[in-house]
Amino acid sequence: MNAIEIISKKRDGLEITSDEIAFFIEGVTNKKISDYQTSAWLMAITIRGMNVKETVALTIAMRDSGRQINLDELGQGSLDKHSTGGVGDKTSLVVVPILASLGVPMLKMSGRGLGFSGGTIDKLESIPGFRTELTLPEAIAQVKQVGAAIIAQSSELAPADKILYALRDVTATVESIPLIASSIMSKKLATGAKNILLDVKVGVGAFMKNQESAEELSKLMVAIGNGAGVHTEAVLSPMQEPLGWCIGNSLEVREAIDVLECLPDDEPLFRKLCLDLSAHALVTVGKCNSLEHGHDIAQESLRSGAAALKFAQIVHAQGGPSDCKLIRELLPKSHHQVELISHQEGIIISINAEEIGRLSSRMGAGRLEKTDIIDHSVGIELHTKVGYSVISGQLLATLHLRANDAPGAEIFKKEILNAFAVDSETLPSQ
Repeated sequence: MNAIEIISKKRDGLEITSDEIAFFIEGVTNKKISDYQTSAWLMAITIRGMNVKETVALTIAMRDSGRQINLDELGQGSLDKHSTGGVGDKTSLVVVPILASLGVPMLKMSGRGLGFSGGTIDKLESIPGFRTELTLPEAIAQVKQVGAAIIAQSSELAPADKILYALRDVTATVESIPLIASSIMSKKLATGAKNILLDVKVGVGAFMKNQESAEELSKLMVAIGNGAGVHTEAVLSPMQEPLGWCIGNSLEVREAIDVLECLPDDEPLFRKLCLDLSAHALVTVGKCNSLEHGHDIAQESLRSGAAALKFAQIVHAQGGPSDCKLIRELLPKSHHQVELISHQEGIIISINAEEIGRLSSRMGAGRLEKTDIIDHSVGIELHTKVGYSVISGQLLATLHLRANDAPGAEIFKKEILNAFAVDSETLPSQ
């Protein structure tokens, strides 16, 4: 076998074998295959596609390119949850403690945000003292003691993916669904969980912009996971408008605590998604036989305070404060808040999630480049959502800004206002 033959075979639309894929990925990992040959292969895959058999083989080869974690000591009920990313998506901060409080072992490896999509690790690092860089023995020991750990992704897992993704990013091959699926699933399979739950976002604020592509991606990832012997399920969730009230790291942690503590002003769609994902996870690991039962169990975990207590235990075990009240008090707060007032009257018909996410990043809540330093205190707090009525003079959002951004607040206000669409012909009832 050689790289040129494998590239030309895929270029011509032929199926490449598992051995050929394994050979190619080993060459990529060991730097025996050049970047220009790898780029040509990625473009051939993007244009010609891959069938399920090929994509499973690619995923397994990428998984096997680095270290694999053995979670056998946690039992068959261990679960890994993955979201494909979105604006205001802080579901892991609620779902992980719910499931851990119900006896589901959770060693959750999460990523950082980039661009308009936030990252769980950035959010957790807004909590003073919280350590995300645990060693694997430390993380496993914490799962045994507390029930869950949420840590940064290890560079030792699926190193071939890191090489391929860097090339995809600069060769217009990011959008290939087989490459997306194998990238995600190679890391998930390397983490060693016996069950995987995938939350595939669909909408303007997600990578998958339409239902058809989201369904294709979710079906492929489920086939990969199950083909590798790991029980895998997927849930599609909307990402047209931001999830919840808040976009920004410390703001989203505060909002997650609001849901964990069952505060009455939590955003209902965010709360519902957390319960839905928890229910799916409970069915996936065999804790219950129906989504309805799972939903009830998850709801009781919130209502009883067990989930909030578990969140505090996770945070404290990883170096943070010991209870939710103290966590909330110590979260960083922005130096300058600016209110955005509506000048229209009608019904909110859309809030563009991607525009909100990009604005939040430019305000300092996210990274435009991987090396950027984020400000955990800044972000956007919404006071209305799609379907809500609005009148002139009503508060739409609050911008939480850095002090040096205060002079440019009017520009930010105009940008966020453009993300709101109001149907002025349908007036709110008096």
